Amino acid sequence: MSDIMAERAGDLPRSASANDLYRAVWRWHFYAGLFVLPFLVSLSITGGLYLFHNEIDAWVHSDVKRVQASAHDASVPPSRMVEAALAAYPGRAVKFTQPADATASAEITVRTAEGAKQAVYVDPQDGRVLGAMADRGSIMWTVRTLHSLKYFGPVARGVIEIAAGWSILLVATGLYLWWPRGQRGGVVTVRGTPQKRVFWRDLHAVSGLALGGFILFLAVTGMPWSQVWGGQVNQWANGSNFGYPSGVRVNIPMSDQKLTEGGPVSWSLEQAVVPTSAPPPAAEPIGLDKAVATFDAMGLASGYAVNIPTSRTGVYTGSVYPADLAQQRVVHLDQYSGEPLLDMRYADYGPLGRALEWGINVHLGQEFGLANKLLLLLVCAGNVMLAVSAGVMWWKRRPSRSMGVPPLPKDKAVFRGLIALLFVGGVLFPLVGASLLVMLLLDWSFSRLRTLRPA
Repeated sequence: MSDIMAERAGDLPRSASANDLYRAVWRWHFYAGLFVLPFLVSLSITGGLYLFHNEIDAWVHSDVKRVQASAHDASVPPSRMVEAALAAYPGRAVKFTQPADATASAEITVRTAEGAKQAVYVDPQDGRVLGAMADRGSIMWTVRTLHSLKYFGPVARGVIEIAAGWSILLVATGLYLWWPRGQRGGVVTVRGTPQKRVFWRDLHAVSGLALGGFILFLAVTGMPWSQVWGGQVNQWANGSNFGYPSGVRVNIPMSDQKLTEGGPVSWSLEQAVVPTSAPPPAAEPIGLDKAVATFDAMGLASGYAVNIPTSRTGVYTGSVYPADLAQQRVVHLDQYSGEPLLDMRYADYGPLGRALEWGINVHLGQEFGLANKLLLLLVCAGNVMLAVSAGVMWWKRRPSRSMGVPPLPKDKAVFRGLIALLFVGGVLFPLVGASLLVMLLLDWSFSRLRTLRPA
């Protein structure tokens, strides 16, 4: 929805004050698009791929992730699978991930002597080692880290958070620019041919109208993963109860280890810490096989992971985060008695946690099955088209040897309302607010330099 300056005089606001407001909104829409659109393309491509991460990983890494389904249900015990993995790849087993279905392999995470982690895959039917790769080294983990810019450090992750906030500004200003002002075309129809700028203007406006709500939803539901805002909200929601939602009983000894150190967790448990076992005199740990049998008896959904204790006070942690939110669950077992120390379910999250987890689940394309994935895939494709149409429209409109920044309004007072809205947004999202302030100062400085430049 960038650069929606009308092709005809009839598209322009009629009064001078309305025209000034239009120019001010258009100018900030241009700035928002200049910053957001590259990220929108990157996020849409990587996000569209990640919607099908299970299917793509299973296909690309089929040699280690898939096995032939057996006619019977017999399988080797988890402890034997771990022994086979360690025999092929020496180190210390820290996690066992149960096969999600009859054609999936088991995954054993091994920490090597150098401290690195490897994911070793074992056929659960005969204990045969199929191969290994670096932990989180699959192609879809690569796509996921590209999507969040984790590859490029905390500064880049902060930029993603800023881009999400600016995308909200982009949609809000774009809706104002799209609003019909007596024009006969370009509202819900596309005029002209691809050779003409009006075609790209209308395509951008109409597709922006269709996609604006989805962009807002994806930006807002992506915010919980953000570095500053997401982290602060998570601590506010869950940080005062050992990272567990208020009301969950945690009157047991707790360690300093975070649950995230053992692998991916739900957003609501990013601050959660792991309880400790109380080693009695002359007691032996129950072992992985009994821990897995306990988790099975407790009804954890298939495909759950078991963090294996690596110290005398460690616990067996069973965790699963399937597409069905109701089956999200984390259970900590005392490694000596096998008794549950803490049993955490989706229903135990607070209202804010449940709402955010639902939004995240939809964002990931999981809440409504295949229909959810296909709809978001279309949205991702539409976002790329939106960015392309904005670029073509700008290129066709820009003056020679100029950035083509929309002109300033004649009456600068119209900026006051915009600045007030920007201030409100900055309070809600501090990192975004700081970037808006920088942009205001830069815009003012460049405008002053232009007015002081000799004719």
